[in-house]
Amino acid sequence: MIAHLDGKVSSVAPDGAVIDVGGVGLLVQCTPGTLAGLRTGERARVATSLVVREDALTLYGFAGEDERNTFELVQTASGVGPRLALAMLAVFSPDALRRAVATEDLAALTTVPGIGRKGAQRIVLELAGRLGAPGDVAPGDAGGGLPLARRAAPWREQVRIGLVNLGWQARDAELAIAAIEPELRADHQDMDVAAALRAALRVLGRT
Repeated sequence: MIAHLDGKVSSVAPDGAVIDVGGVGLLVQCTPGTLAGLRTGERARVATSLVVREDALTLYGFAGEDERNTFELVQTASGVGPRLALAMLAVFSPDALRRAVATEDLAALTTVPGIGRKGAQRIVLELAGRLGAPGDVAPGDAGGGLPLARRAAPWREQVRIGLVNLGWQARDAELAIAAIEPELRADHQDMDVAAALRAALRVLGRT
C-alpha cells in the first residue's frame, strides 16, 4: 500500500492533483478541501489510499491520516464505494461524520450527493461504533501535512468547482455560494474552503 506521497505539486485540477515524487508524477484524487491546501510548484505531503480495480489503480489523497482512515472505513458499509466515500469527506470533516453517524443524523447524511434516506439509515446501522466517538483522532495523525488553514483566493471559484465536480449544476452552485456569503465573511482572503463547501452543500440539501 502507498501510505503517503511527499513531493512537489506539478498541477492541480478540480478533482485531483499530480505530485512529483522522485521524477514520477502521481495522480491523486482529492476532496476540494484537500486540493485547496495544495499549491503548484510547492512541496506537499498527502496521506493516500490505493484502490485497486480490474481496470484501474486509483490513488486517493487526503490532508491527514484521520481523513484517509475514515475514507477507508466508510467503504466497509454496503453500497459505499470510493467515489461516494470521497463525496462524504467533501461534505463532512472526519469528526463531523463521526458525529452524524453517532447521533443518527439522517438529515445531515442525506446532504451528501448520492445518499438517500435509506442509504443514510444503512450507513448509520453498519458504521455505528466503528468510526469512533466525535473528537477521536487516529493515532499518529498530527493533522496532516497540508497547510489547510492557508486557502487560495478566490474561495468562491474553488467552492463552485467543488460543487460542480460533486454533480451540482453551475447555476445551483452559484446560488448556494451567494446564500452563504453573508455568514462566512466573504471578503476574507483566507477563507476556509472546506467549511464554505460544507455550508454550500447544506444549503443545496435544503432545496
